Amino acid sequence: MKRLAPLAIGAALVSAAAWADTAPGDVAFTDGAVEQSLTGKPGDAANGRVVLGDRGQGNCVACHQVSEMADVPWHGEIGPPLDGVGDRWSEAELRGIVSNAKMMFDGTMMPSFYKVDGFIRPGDAYTGNAAEVVTPILSAEQVEDVVAYLMTLKE
Repeated sequence: MKRLAPLAIGAALVSAAAWADTAPGDVAFTDGAVEQSLTGKPGDAANGRVVLGDRGQGNCVACHQVSEMADVPWHGEIGPPLDGVGDRWSEAELRGIVSNAKMMFDGTMMPSFYKVDGFIRPGDAYTGNAAEVVTPILSAEQVEDVVAYLMTLKE
């Protein structure tokens, strides 16, 4: 019976490693799409809705309109409306767009929400100083949550 304990611990470690987040620099894009989940688990659509509308998180509504989110004020008109986006794009395509839209749409104004390199002198808030460490705007889990929410927006 004592021999099972190390096996159980090993299995738990392998399981935990399988659920580890994909680092921003390790995201694999195929024609702009990201087939593999960044977290290895499904996103939470309810939290994705919060991230999408929260000015301190994704703030997607600053540029996009979402009819279902009429309770969130100040929708923008710079980006396309997100109504029906779950029918227009696959989950992998939406994951790619949210992670780094520039991989699919060259010249887009949309920020890369899961990128940490390739910037030219990124700033440190409003100080005018260069940032020493760049962190993604959204975590891997938040990206998956936003994608899960976007998949609910059907025509």
